[in-house]
Amino acid sequence: MILTFTANPSIDRTVEIDSMIERGQVHRAIRVSEQPGGKGVNVSRALSLAGAATVAVLPADTEDPLVRALLAAGIRPDNVPTGVACRLNITVTEPDGTTTKFNDPGQHLTPRLADELGASLLRHGHSASWAVLSGSLPPGAPTDWYARLTPSLQALGCLVAVDSSGQSLLEVLRSRTKPDLLKPNAAELGSLTGFSENDIEKDIETAARAASQLIRSGVRAVLATLGAAGAVLVTDKEAWMARPPPIRPRSTVGAGDASLAGYVLAHFQGAPPADCLRMAVAYGAAAASLAGSTMPAPADLKRDDIDVSRLDVPDGQGSPPRPPAHPTTAPRLIV
Repeated sequence: MILTFTANPSIDRTVEIDSMIERGQVHRAIRVSEQPGGKGVNVSRALSLAGAATVAVLPADTEDPLVRALLAAGIRPDNVPTGVACRLNITVTEPDGTTTKFNDPGQHLTPRLADELGASLLRHGHSASWAVLSGSLPPGAPTDWYARLTPSLQALGCLVAVDSSGQSLLEVLRSRTKPDLLKPNAAELGSLTGFSENDIEKDIETAARAASQLIRSGVRAVLATLGAAGAVLVTDKEAWMARPPPIRPRSTVGAGDASLAGYVLAHFQGAPPADCLRMAVAYGAAAASLAGSTMPAPADLKRDDIDVSRLDVPDGQGSPPRPPAHPTTAPRLIV
């Protein structure tokens, strides 16, 4: 079983328009859809479509539309009641695939809710092969929450993947016990290592060198997703790169979550690192070709069209991990 934790879940409303956005103008939608969201929820959705057993831990009332949508999709949620509705995030997609997001900050997390969510995670951690801790933290949540949950889950024999940003990601890297997998995008990888986001996105070898710095800090594996450039996977033994097949992008929302689901699924099935990376890129590319935050099913994947090759990353090249003095926690509006 693969466990996911979404501390700040949402209903994701996607509005597709047939022209480019012009500030101050009226735009009419050609399509509007709503789906259960939050990074961990998206991972569980992709896993469920592949037939993998998954439990989604999240704060939400049993009658919340988000929980009802998960149940309707055949996903097993373990929801801790909050007494308030889940947040609503709005995404606008333009004809060329440009995605603009407006994210609600979410409801305040009380210490009681935090304790109950942590207890739920540890209860399921006994039977989980992987635990995926992903997404933003709601107001009131301790910034080191993921960092504190990681060793507790690992003590149960559960591998831990973290996909976060800002201060919570920085706390994970500062922690003595590191996750088994870290999944940054180019901006997050740059914020942790001192490399520029632009250089990471433009040059795969630069991305691999930046990821190798995190490996030297104690992280066991780094899956860095680079959008249209593909992804790199770096461990303490090897480094790989993969480029996605040509696609017509429709929405990038959830593509990184789909990539993480693909990697964890492949690892869970016993695949070697290169095939885990291939599956990650196949899932991310398939998600970007679908509308809104739709997660891909196995039939949507084009694994045979993905070029995977080994990288030679010189040991010790580059400076040690160097987080910024003031990490940015605000979401990027244009993905």
